[in-house]
Amino acid sequence: MLTLFGIANCDTVKKAQRWLTQHAVEYQFHDFRRDGLDTAVIQKWLKQVDWADLLNQRSRTWRELDVTQKENLSKGKAMKLMIDHPTLIKRPVIITKDVLIIGFNPDQYQSQLT
Repeated sequence: MLTLFGIANCDTVKKAQRWLTQHAVEYQFHDFRRDGLDTAVIQKWLKQVDWADLLNQRSRTWRELDVTQKENLSKGKAMKLMIDHPTLIKRPVIITKDVLIIGFNPDQYQSQLT
């Protein structure tokens, strides 16, 4: 079974949940805010994707950060920001045994999840 990571009120997460349900793909939902997120999970993800692909620099949370927090980004600094502010993670994140998918793309879901 796959795990869908995100936040409950995110429209993109809701789209992903609808797609998974409509295509009878079983999933477990992990809410960043309610269920938390730890360093080990993000470190595991960053072995599969680049930190710049995981960090949502278009989010409201990003815009509200202090300029010094956004400067001189590195993998370590980005990881700390994502731990401190989970809404900086692009959503949804889907994890299966073999695949990590960031964002909602029906074509990608079709090819990799069904």
